[in-house]
Amino acid sequence: GVCGAVVDVLVYGSELVFFFLMIRRPPRSTLFPYTTLFRSIIFLKNRNLNMLTTAVIGAGHLGKIHLKILKNSDFTNLIGFYDINEEVSTLVSQELDIKAFDNIEELLMSCDVIDIVTPTQSHYEIAKQSIKLSKHVFIEKPITSTLEQSKELVKLAEKYNVKIQVGHVERYNPAFIRAAKFISNPLFIETHRLALFNPRGTDV
Repeated sequence: GVCGAVVDVLVYGSELVFFFLMIRRPPRSTLFPYTTLFRSIIFLKNRNLNMLTTAVIGAGHLGKIHLKILKNSDFTNLIGFYDINEEVSTLVSQELDIKAFDNIEELLMSCDVIDIVTPTQSHYEIAKQSIKLSKHVFIEKPITSTLEQSKELVKLAEKYNVKIQVGHVERYNPAFIRAAKFISNPLFIETHRLALFNPRGTDV
């Protein structure tokens, strides 16, 4: 509904804005200094910089959310997307009026930033291919299927001097941000999933 759409924009929009801010203004340490969303947007909009071009790989449930946010953003130029399912590509392209590329190779050669929103098993190979072409990479969680693969991507990013960010969106959830100041030294954490089971993402 409307509330869900607002949360999507706040949470997913925030993580994408911070990623582009990180590319434009590299942090002094490996821990990115998270300023407020609005200060980040103002910074990006007021900089006299060439617009970075972005492409999305994967147009499923989360991929469509990313496409909608990037299409309506002021901090990057979305050039299109690729999905392995031709039927999905056609439907999403028509629905959102965004170009669907026929193959990953053509897409990779057409942009500065790659947004990977595919099943986890494919993250490593797509990210590795992108980084070796000197593309900045945003990867939906989890970053890879194994710890070894994630360490390899970090080494490659350092070698090719590009940025990687993983979409751990809950750090931007307003409820978590509000609660953080009340939590100093937790001794016990209990969690409950309140939503109904969704078979999407069972590869995680």
